[in-house]
Amino acid sequence: MFLVASSSPADTAGVASALADHAAPGDLLLLVGDLGAGKTAFSKSFGAALGVEEPMTSPTFTLAREYRGRLPLHHLDVYRLEQMSEALDLDLPDLLDSGGVVLIEWGDMIVPMLPADYLEIRFTFGEGDDDRLIEFVPVGARWAARESALAAVLGVPIEGGS
Repeated sequence: MFLVASSSPADTAGVASALADHAAPGDLLLLVGDLGAGKTAFSKSFGAALGVEEPMTSPTFTLAREYRGRLPLHHLDVYRLEQMSEALDLDLPDLLDSGGVVLIEWGDMIVPMLPADYLEIRFTFGEGDDDRLIEFVPVGARWAARESALAAVLGVPIEGGS
């Protein structure tokens, strides 16, 4: 696990861009945090860094959108799911096998339905209006193997010294 402090939307965009530069086919990213914490802004910057040229919007009401860039980007928002079983309709295994990246806003709501490998990105408000703490929690072997490299790219130490 490691933390990145952001003091502006531009800082957060830089973090998203750095992560996107190292995205690989089959990556699953969960964006977690309160309303207004920066999940959609992060998603847009991540997509832009992947080369997505069309405007990205939050898929709150459509649940899923696909964008084309260096890698296909499947942007999901599960905030409005009423039951966990509705997540099955998203067909995550096929999305993960598509050769792209799956990015899920409010992903913590469907963790029991997810594969064992994902990167949780948790946004919390800081003291100032634009201050955010962005916590990266690798889950599973795929992300544990990349944790040090990601932390180095983002210029932060890994908590616990690992």
